[in-house]
Amino acid sequence: MAKLDRNGVRIHYEVHGSGPTVLLSHGYSSTARMWDGQIAALKDRYQVVVWDMRGHGESDYPADPSCYSEALTVGDMEVLLDQVGAKTAIVAGLSLGGYMSLAFAASHPERVRALMLFDTGPGFKKDEARAKWNETAHQRAAGLEAKGLAALNTSDEVRLTRHRDATGLARAARGMLAQENDRVIQSLDKVAVPTLVLVGANDTNFLAATDYMAAKIKGAEKAVIPDAGHAANLHQPALFNQAVEAFLARLPAA
Repeated sequence: MAKLDRNGVRIHYEVHGSGPTVLLSHGYSSTARMWDGQIAALKDRYQVVVWDMRGHGESDYPADPSCYSEALTVGDMEVLLDQVGAKTAIVAGLSLGGYMSLAFAASHPERVRALMLFDTGPGFKKDEARAKWNETAHQRAAGLEAKGLAALNTSDEVRLTRHRDATGLARAARGMLAQENDRVIQSLDKVAVPTLVLVGANDTNFLAATDYMAAKIKGAEKAVIPDAGHAANLHQPALFNQAVEAFLARLPAA
């Protein structure tokens, strides 16, 4: 199992296949295992890189709360691409992984060949809406500290994962799930690479957010997966992979 050392914090990652690099980032409280179906579908044509965010799965769970932030997560992604020899990548993620993919594109646009944003949102322009989101993130952290892993929900992308304990997830909720500002949502009109915005038809919490992203990102393609919820890749893997592979096939040659 490969580990990336980030100033003493070890980040678990895996590389499957060869070809153009696709970096897949998981949702909050999930792990790289949520992408097994996409690894199988893509690894014969692409170098598929999956990883566990800090505080998740097989990565380290540092005790210092300052070790968890959007900036550090974006930094993890940058060094991970360096590690696998990818000057540019197709950067993709679901939920928190999709938000971090947008954050990465805002910080390092020269490293992004294309974006794929699954069942995610770009954050909030209004301080009140962001504060409400952050309150929920802090409530999740408090629940994990009080009840341990039993506080996790039973959604599909969470049920198939394994964490050593809940401490890292609680700190990640405060430092990575909570949002400091509107930087990411304000960056949408600056995205200048091919972008796929995909959502499960039943993912009611993210339907409006995905409509907004598809409208704000110039030339973005929108895909709605029928009879799928938040983990569209797990609910309808064949349809999800079909949409992803069709988008990838249309990309200009690197």
